[in-house]
Amino acid sequence: MTLNTLKDVYHDQLQDLHSACKQSLEATNALGRAASDKELSEALIDGSNGIARGLDKLKSLCATHEIDPQGEHCKGMEGLVEEAQAHVLHADFGDDAARDAMIITQYQRMVHYALAGYGCLVAFANRLDLDEDGAILQAQLDNTYDGDRRMTDIAKGGVNQKAA
Repeated sequence: MTLNTLKDVYHDQLQDLHSACKQSLEATNALGRAASDKELSEALIDGSNGIARGLDKLKSLCATHEIDPQGEHCKGMEGLVEEAQAHVLHADFGDDAARDAMIITQYQRMVHYALAGYGCLVAFANRLDLDEDGAILQAQLDNTYDGDRRMTDIAKGGVNQKAA
């Protein structure tokens, strides 16, 4: 697909973020199963639910624009998922709290990728006067920020202290 206009870029990035969220959903579920801290585990379950809602919204937006949500494969998120697997799921830990600290690290890296994606899409939608799209994407961006802040609070509230 040749990207000639901002709308082309917008469509491409809707597909890319759909792929990123799909990949991060599976990884987040795996991180949740690996977590030992109850609060962290619950936050990851909530994160998975939020990612699933975001996937539904992105799929709906793609349908509105008559584009296939499966049209892109996000290599950026692929790399972040590989990092999460290497640093959490395939790593040896002598301490559960250290693993939980690493889970937060890897999860937040994936979340920050989503924040960038949603932020760009909001800006594109607003510039293209796609007000409904912009509102949907802004809500997802806000929810993603909330999840990121929650992870920071969990880290500061005890996981990092236990890991130290």
